[in-house]
Amino acid sequence: MIASTTYRPALLAAMTLALAGLAGFGAQAASPRTDDQTQLPQAPAKAASSPWFQPPAESSLPNNAFGALVRQGQAIFLNTKALAPQYVGNELACVNCHLDRGRKANSAPLWAAYTMYPAYRKKNDKVNSFAERMQGCFQFSMNGKAPAADSEVLNALTAYAYWLSTGAPVGQALPGRGFDEPMPPKGGYDIARGAKVYSAQCAICHGANGEGKKVGATQVFPPLWGKDSYNWGAGMHRINTAAGFIQHNMPLGKGETLSDQEAWDVAAFVNSHERPQDPRLVNHDIEATRKKFHEGDGVNLYGVMVDGVLLGQGVK
Repeated sequence: MIASTTYRPALLAAMTLALAGLAGFGAQAASPRTDDQTQLPQAPAKAASSPWFQPPAESSLPNNAFGALVRQGQAIFLNTKALAPQYVGNELACVNCHLDRGRKANSAPLWAAYTMYPAYRKKNDKVNSFAERMQGCFQFSMNGKAPAADSEVLNALTAYAYWLSTGAPVGQALPGRGFDEPMPPKGGYDIARGAKVYSAQCAICHGANGEGKKVGATQVFPPLWGKDSYNWGAGMHRINTAAGFIQHNMPLGKGETLSDQEAWDVAAFVNSHERPQDPRLVNHDIEATRKKFHEGDGVNLYGVMVDGVLLGQGVK
């Protein structure tokens, strides 16, 4: 699940440029319309002296039917493809975007998301239930099929999110929700510079070609592009969203060590590669799809020429 993004206030005022028609990349201004995809209030900053919200310990789960459903939800969250293979079309799992079992602040924690729904989402132009929000994760981030709202899989995941949010205020944005995104660098982002950051900081886990890493049949580090990664409709395909996630959480265990510039550059590099097609493809037409779904959707490269190649063609 990729939660809605949040922005530092000055960022919203700076966004004016659409990406259409770019032909080749060096340093590019990062200044499109990057409005939030929801009407959720912005998550407040955390006071330095305040702790993050703390979800309950697993040891507190009761040994009854509810506890069993929560444990089932956690298992699906961690091993999504193995336990819900009919809904997953790539090598990703829920926990790849929501680190530490959905508990980590600034990694779209479930405890900060569950209590904010129902909420309007521009992405599908309707008020979404929490189950509908998770359906989008399966369709886009996991490039698969949305489970039915009353399916066993979504019931279990909902129970897990409900339990993690025990004690969280309903309808009140908590610090650490989503990915607080770094300011766009003044000089724009640079894909070539991002390639160097990737090689030095990311390739050891995610592979030189973004393929991720497996131990046996188990994917231990997720693929970042190519046929086994998120598709062009996923929120993470937005460079600004990926920059927020990366800066707070990557390299794994060393979050918040990259500069704003490095986070934007490496996010641009990752998202300058081909990936599965946007399942909302309009009449097999990339430009029509770009105009309908990607124009104004943050900073993204769908339908843009990069090094002479039109991105958005999709890979299988």
